[in-house]
Amino acid sequence: EVQLVESGGGLVQAGGSLRLSCTASGFSFDDYAIGWFRQSPGKEREFVSSVSWGGRTTYYADSVQGRFTISRDNAKNTVSLQMNSLKPEDTAVYYCAAAKVVAQSMRKISRVDYWGEGTLVTVSS
Repeated sequence: EVQLVESGGGLVQAGGSLRLSCTASGFSFDDYAIGWFRQSPGKEREFVSSVSWGGRTTYYADSVQGRFTISRDNAKNTVSLQMNSLKPEDTAVYYCAAAKVVAQSMRKISRVDYWGEGTLVTVSS
């Protein structure tokens, strides 16, 4: 059974930091690009960041570039998203995703093969 389990969400003040983690199982983790998406109430799910199979190539949405950092550990089947300088507009449910494509292609939500259940991040002003 394929599983992507997110953790690390919570409530933080604007300007603060959070670190999200995603643990994968049930598929060949290092054959997949892994990414993070987010969805706010009333909005569509949007791309946040992705990392290539080997972890060398990363991509970010313009809105988080310079504030968020994605990384992966293929030995542990985990991906992390370090989020700094958080803003109230970062408030959303954050989803871990896996896709058997190049990391850049994960910008297209239709390319995602597997989804996690999500973890809520709330940034207060």
